[in-house]
Amino acid sequence: MTSYEALRRRLPDDRPAISHTVKIDGWEFNIRVGLFEDGTMGELFIDVAKEGSTVSGLVDAWVQNFSIALQSGVPLAKLVEKGRDVRFEPMGRTDNKEIPVVNSIRDYVSRWLEVKFLRSG
Repeated sequence: MTSYEALRRRLPDDRPAISHTVKIDGWEFNIRVGLFEDGTMGELFIDVAKEGSTVSGLVDAWVQNFSIALQSGVPLAKLVEKGRDVRFEPMGRTDNKEIPVVNSIRDYVSRWLEVKFLRSG
């Protein structure tokens, strides 16, 4: 076991999850968040409707690293902060009234996670 593996908090095999679907500029994304037993976020998956696209590959790489960072103790607030306002296609209008316009899927996910997990009240 490497020192990295010793620090990583693993999710249980059976775990609760939250699913969310959004359209950004006509692209549909399905977001799934796996939760630890205490209800905190432990992993992130994003399915892109246009499977096999460059966007899909880049999103997959990003969420794998995002999940490993969470499980290794990087605070969700720091990951959300680094993901906001990043610009790349697809960008534009969404079908979410709370987050009507975004600069990228990474920007949307960061804002959605902030609303879902970080805002108190």
